[in-house]
Amino acid sequence: MNVSHQMPAGLTRNQSLVLSALSRANAPLSAYTILDQLREEGFRAPPQVYRALDKLVEMGAVHRLESLNAFVACRHPDCDGHETVAFAICDTCGMVAELSDDDLAHHLKGLAKKTGFVLKKSTVELRGTCASCHAA
Repeated sequence: MNVSHQMPAGLTRNQSLVLSALSRANAPLSAYTILDQLREEGFRAPPQVYRALDKLVEMGAVHRLESLNAFVACRHPDCDGHETVAFAICDTCGMVAELSDDDLAHHLKGLAKKTGFVLKKSTVELRGTCASCHAA
């Protein structure tokens, strides 16, 4: 599910290289996989990758998938404006679909409010089987 989108303005060389690697990937990548892919570009240590990833996540250009300890490039323009992002992760093939839904965001906000919690942003990870793998 590679969707090309414009590189955000003002990226450093390392940030651009990391974002390009994630944009080309067909599945989420760990920081160490990114490091291995970018060694020929001068990457030598994990902190180089993690600094770039931290900034890209902060900018909304990259998402961290907590359950996989891996990263994906954002597939939606203006994603940083969404308060809730959901990911459907196939346990068979590793495909990740990025989803956003205003109703889900509203529902999660309501659940949080009932407990007095003020929700700023949420990420939901759905684990299961994609349509292609399910049909196989």
